[in-house]
Amino acid sequence: MATTDSTSTQAAADRSDLEAFRASLRAWLEANVPKGRGPWNQSGTPENRAFRVALYDAGFFGLTWPKEYGGQGLTAEHQRVFNEEMARYPDVPVGELVTVGICAPTLLDFGSEEQKRRHIPRMLRGDETWTQLLSEPGAGSDLAGLQTRAVRDGDQWVVNGQKVWTSGAHLSQFGILIARTNPEVPKHSGLSMFIVDFSLPGITVRPLRQMTGEAHFNEVFLDDVHLPLDALVGAENDGWRALTRMLMHERVAIGAGTGGSRMGRDMFGDLLALARKRGVDQLPAVREALVDLYTKEKLLAWMGQRMRAEAAAGKPPGPEGSLAKLANAILSRTATSLGMLIGGPGAQAWEPEDPEGGDLAHQVTFSPMTGIAGGTSEIQRNTIGERVLGLPKEPQTDRNIPFKDVPQASVASRG
Repeated sequence: MATTDSTSTQAAADRSDLEAFRASLRAWLEANVPKGRGPWNQSGTPENRAFRVALYDAGFFGLTWPKEYGGQGLTAEHQRVFNEEMARYPDVPVGELVTVGICAPTLLDFGSEEQKRRHIPRMLRGDETWTQLLSEPGAGSDLAGLQTRAVRDGDQWVVNGQKVWTSGAHLSQFGILIARTNPEVPKHSGLSMFIVDFSLPGITVRPLRQMTGEAHFNEVFLDDVHLPLDALVGAENDGWRALTRMLMHERVAIGAGTGGSRMGRDMFGDLLALARKRGVDQLPAVREALVDLYTKEKLLAWMGQRMRAEAAAGKPPGPEGSLAKLANAILSRTATSLGMLIGGPGAQAWEPEDPEGGDLAHQVTFSPMTGIAGGTSEIQRNTIGERVLGLPKEPQTDRNIPFKDVPQASVASRG
């Protein structure tokens, strides 16, 4: 009986703590979030960064991160409350997914103590914006085939190569780079991970214009970039293991919102309101599509809640990240199709003075990216098949031969 009473008392204390946290957060948001749609743009812009700094300084960001690295040391339940409150401000970007959801967790896993203490608090606060230097023109889905080289020269590494589809590189101060450090071994065995300071000479960033009209992605050229020896993350030639973990973090962050920010906006609520506004909410096709969207959104939210709790408990990310990433892409396409169904001609032509004009058209042109960035939906299905269902791997004829002997890589390896 005493144990039961003790448990009940602790549960009541936890509820009281969460209620106090919610009230404090709600009051802070009401006082600090600009009314209306706000001056929000891409993550990493001055307006978003200033808001993030204020949010962090108030104790409302990095909630489940360890205190020794600048976090708040709170629970997954605090993060859930944060997500619920931020859902009332769907136009306000909170965390930079790449910086907080991908790069920071990778440093936490593989970085040196100095790297973690130097960078992670600044990443959480918004003082540093990071990107990933992974994909190349000849190495997208097969990242192990990358040809960017890092050669040790005395007390430094010299890097040469090209990266592409680099999210937010034009706004970043640092990046995590995967480069080949040993072409004499099979392709998965000769890779290493590095921290790259974008202020170094030899780095050129060129934005890539998307069909939305925005330029979120970039190509990055590295020409004789000199990195210090302590830029190495983890062990030399152990980059594939670190990269695999980083990709898991990426898929979980995209699919489950573990980067410290909330999940995506309430698409069901937005589209239901739009359907009512346009007087089509009673049409059978619209109602059926709304139910389908609601179901998928709830399933992904519950999946995300579970994965955020596991992350807060210290469980390493696994193949469930691919499930969430795939579900997120499917949800995005479902919402886009429903938006076009509801919007009709208004989804393609609108009055210039309409503050929401173009929202649906933007979503149509943006949505395909969700099935590509962070690993295509086909790659996610392969991962699920192999690591969840136990299906055999795709044949790989170049997996066990030295990278320098792979035909398409031989010229680059000799260069």
